[in-house]
Amino acid sequence: MAIRTEKNGAVWTVIHSRPEARNAMNPESARALYDAFLEFDRTEDARVAVFWGEGGAFCAGWDLKHAANLVDRDALDGHDFSHDGEPPMGVMGPSRLELSKPVIAAVAGPAVAGGMELALWADIRVMEDTAYMGVYCRRWGVPLIDGGTVRLPRLIGEGRALDLILTGRRVNADEAIRIGLCEYVVPEGTAREKAQEIAHTLTKFPQSCMNADRQSVLGQGGMSKSDALRQEWENSKSELFKGGVEGARRFASGKGRGGDYENI
Repeated sequence: MAIRTEKNGAVWTVIHSRPEARNAMNPESARALYDAFLEFDRTEDARVAVFWGEGGAFCAGWDLKHAANLVDRDALDGHDFSHDGEPPMGVMGPSRLELSKPVIAAVAGPAVAGGMELALWADIRVMEDTAYMGVYCRRWGVPLIDGGTVRLPRLIGEGRALDLILTGRRVNADEAIRIGLCEYVVPEGTAREKAQEIAHTLTKFPQSCMNADRQSVLGQGGMSKSDALRQEWENSKSELFKGGVEGARRFASGKGRGGDYENI
């Protein structure tokens, strides 16, 4: 199968394996990837997901060999938004899902066109020093349809986003971390290992509190500052007494002093 999930305690690693196509996304892989992340989100003891492309490529985008056989708009039936209900599956699979738990993208080789959009969908991006991103679909007249025009400016700012979107140029890992397109750069061949290390660290924290803060960040887009502050308070006040007071007591007893994240 092109999609499989490897589970290590509370960390699930979702793997896309079409190395012969540099992990380009066809409809079968998109559906399987969508289902894999839904299963992760619905499974109570799964806490953090790592998203990795096997074979040295994160994802080379939408499979253009498949796209070349599309006849008309009817081929995209099932992806259009309706006026009510949940967003439908994206062409690249999970790109429209709003999960309740974090996803970390482990990026090796190309994460371009729709593959870049999938990396943007994740909460954190770990890039190998030989990895790269880019709106490579600019060359073929294929638009960004899996969140790229929405997430990219929110992540790196409108001006830089427009530069990358309009030019379609390659963005290497050293530039990506400089402009905020990724959060970590690691040696070639180690992105999955680093992403899983981060994921296991996240599983140690009180989960409902961490995910409440995550949701506050993700939910503030388009809000005024006052509305965002109100949302933060409403999301978090119950967490303070659900776990925060007990955490403060552990600190008072000597746990986690001096920024120690192990003995908490």
